[in-house]
Amino acid sequence: MRLFCLLAALAGGLPLSAAAAEAGANFHLTGHPVGWFALALFVLAYVAVVLEERIQIAKSKPVMLAAALIWGLIAWQTSDNANGPAAARGAFEAMFLEYAEIFFFLVVAMTYVTAMGERNLFEALRAQLTRRQLSYRALFWITGTIAFFLSPVLDNLTTALVMSAVVLAVGGGQARFATLSLINLVVAANAGGAWSAFGDITTLMVWQAHKAEFFDFFSLFVPALANWLVPAIAMHFALPKGRPEALPGRVHVKPGGIGICLTFALTIAITVIGKQWLGMPATYGMLTGLALLNLLASRIDRRQRSYALAKGVEQEPYSIFRIIANAEWDTLLFFYGVFGCVGGLAALGYLELASHTLYGSLGATIANTAMGVLSAVIDNIPIMYAVLQMNPPMDESQWLLVTLTAGVGGSLLSVGSAAGVALMGASGGRYTFMSHLRWSWAIALGYVVSISLHLALNGA
Repeated sequence: MRLFCLLAALAGGLPLSAAAAEAGANFHLTGHPVGWFALALFVLAYVAVVLEERIQIAKSKPVMLAAALIWGLIAWQTSDNANGPAAARGAFEAMFLEYAEIFFFLVVAMTYVTAMGERNLFEALRAQLTRRQLSYRALFWITGTIAFFLSPVLDNLTTALVMSAVVLAVGGGQARFATLSLINLVVAANAGGAWSAFGDITTLMVWQAHKAEFFDFFSLFVPALANWLVPAIAMHFALPKGRPEALPGRVHVKPGGIGICLTFALTIAITVIGKQWLGMPATYGMLTGLALLNLLASRIDRRQRSYALAKGVEQEPYSIFRIIANAEWDTLLFFYGVFGCVGGLAALGYLELASHTLYGSLGATIANTAMGVLSAVIDNIPIMYAVLQMNPPMDESQWLLVTLTAGVGGSLLSVGSAAGVALMGASGGRYTFMSHLRWSWAIALGYVVSISLHLALNGA
């Protein structure tokens, strides 16, 4: 009931002074055995995430368990204090409210992407490119450009997977082309996601935290473009000459596919208008879009039933809820575990300590640059959530800088982003940690150039 009241107050734009105080709760337990044990739990959970493929445990399980144990420790340690249980409960509810907004946003976005894939939209794109008999170098630039501009609308992971299917279908037989193109896709998808509030979880988190407005992210376009172009130009000269053979066959978009695309564009418009001019959370616009998608799905279902009846065949009902069931639930629950663990460490006082150490002694620019490099080893989502929980005193330029570095820093290593990890599994050995590492010098050069451009164009 209390969480419902918090949601109602947030939606109504009412001040949440009590919730805000609880959200910033600091129990100062960094020097206590409970704090040490909680930190050890987080480290062990993250090690299990890194070793996900080797130990055969889904990444959501260890972080969810660690989050539960950390908050259980906080509740137990503060139970002796008169106001302790209420403060611990309020801090947890504030953390959960932040996660809930991200959760519903992602569920709707994933549903739209899955629905477009089911209507053969991505297959049609792949078929169009394969029939044009383009050279390897042309395909390298076309797929990279599409990834850079598609990622801000979808997300870096989905974009990389869709475009990797094109690369492997067209030129998978040419090992050097496939490897360089897949590296290019990872860098382009991560860079493209950095200049849009919809392009990455980290940009969405910054937007929802009101550290930057929707149109402010567009100022990162030129730095993000440079981040992709610098390594792409370097890799261009290593590409093989010639062209792959054209693939036969045509792919037709199923009925309703174009309508889903238009409804998705309308959903994005409603989300932006709702947040920028009505002051509503981004989740409001996305859930409104889900309602519109459900109405469109009813029309598609009636059309398919009529067609099947005319043909005398049995047709399975078309339902958006079937599509929602196929969402990446492991990823969604992994986000909850990350929010829970980092929120718990913030309540214990670790993030305030880290904020004083990093931002107090190094300065915002160096600290934000270091956060981007760190995101190549640690996932950028806990990095960004940790920075938001630290809430160091920074101007908009610095918040955009950490958004940029956290978004593109993961490109430095193949394991530094969800796009890179996914392609290592989907490429059939053509894209590996070592093949990416050979070009890390060019990606690092692009990283430095993008930061320099941001500081020069957007101030510091």
